[in-house]
Amino acid sequence: MDVIVETTGTLERRMRVEMPITTINQQIDSRLKSVGQTAKLKGFRPGKVPAKVVKQRYGRQVREEVVGEVLQKSYAKAITEQGLKPAGQPKIEAEDDNGKTFLFTATFEVMPDIELKDLEKIKTDKVNVTIADTDIDEMILNLRKQKAIWDSVDRKSAKGDRVVIDFVGKIKGNSFPGGEGKEFPVLLGSGQMLPDFEKGLIGVSAGDEKTLKVKFPKDYHSQELAGNKADFTVNIHKVEEENLPELDDKFIKDFNISDGGVDQFKDDIRENMNREAEQKVKIVEREQAMNGLLKANPIEIPQVLKYQEMQAMQQEAMQRMGLDDINKAPNIENFSDSAEKRVAFGLLLNQLVIDKGIEADDKMLRIQVEELCAGYENADDMIDMYIKNPQVMQQIKPMVVEKLAIKWIIENGSSKSKKISFKNFMNSSL
Repeated sequence: MDVIVETTGTLERRMRVEMPITTINQQIDSRLKSVGQTAKLKGFRPGKVPAKVVKQRYGRQVREEVVGEVLQKSYAKAITEQGLKPAGQPKIEAEDDNGKTFLFTATFEVMPDIELKDLEKIKTDKVNVTIADTDIDEMILNLRKQKAIWDSVDRKSAKGDRVVIDFVGKIKGNSFPGGEGKEFPVLLGSGQMLPDFEKGLIGVSAGDEKTLKVKFPKDYHSQELAGNKADFTVNIHKVEEENLPELDDKFIKDFNISDGGVDQFKDDIRENMNREAEQKVKIVEREQAMNGLLKANPIEIPQVLKYQEMQAMQQEAMQRMGLDDINKAPNIENFSDSAEKRVAFGLLLNQLVIDKGIEADDKMLRIQVEELCAGYENADDMIDMYIKNPQVMQQIKPMVVEKLAIKWIIENGSSKSKKISFKNFMNSSL
């Protein structure tokens, strides 16, 4: 078997394989002989069908089967002999034989050769999130606001009040989509509405009618409205004042606190806030490690892997949106950049795992399982079920290995400690 490999792109290869036609013919003859021994044709006893008849009846089918098998086996053998690492399935095309040889070409992409560098220069932050008593108080205030009661008041509205309104907006005398609302509650000072609109509702009373002049910003999400000026006729139904529930046993009972009172409630809140901060810290660390690794080691990725990732991301989006019809799915090209980043990071991280011999032991896997099951009431049963399921553990292992690889990057790169308040950290972008 003769093999010639051409480089037709950075990662694309075209492999031409040539072998004696006798390799094909011998297998066809052998297969036809086997078929003849078991074939049942009218007018012939089993095993007594003439070879010529067997060939006429089954020759084409047998040839296709043999050629297909030879193509796959020869391709696999040639790949191994040439030391190539295909990134996906090849496109195989058989050429017309010349009576002496059988030829085919296989076009495919190969995995990139990766040699990691500058790992020690990757910058990450070791974030230390501090949760002060004021953060706890603010969280409790938010919880109380969620259970607030709004009482109608006979006075002019002020910041912090809620006004219930009807409104009709027009641009140059014409209505526009989204320009009308009835019994619409507006919380003053929340930034819920455009600044001009909200400002015009300060100092109004129930029963008032008012015209507000509002200018839509140039970067407004609706291009039809961006930069335009509108007149809103507003009728005020109610001005409401917020009344917060007291922080007492009755209030905290709604949060499943039966013992320990307010102090236990605050401890539970602190624990939840710690958990929330830790989750975001992990996300930030991963993002920094990924960006640093990609920046230090730009690589060309196989397009076949990128497209597979784009398809996977499109499916994930459809599941989140509750869509089944592929025709209603987000455009697959929307995922192009993210898919390229994911694939490149995955390849680089895999190389790091190989180079540094990073492995996950049983103890690490169990810790990961315990974290995944922490939210269940029957956590112990769930943990036991996961650990005894090889398929589940096979899915969990890559998650743990990735964590270990990211930890290696942080510990061996250029990291610095960063102390930040809970509020500032949770409000910051990644």
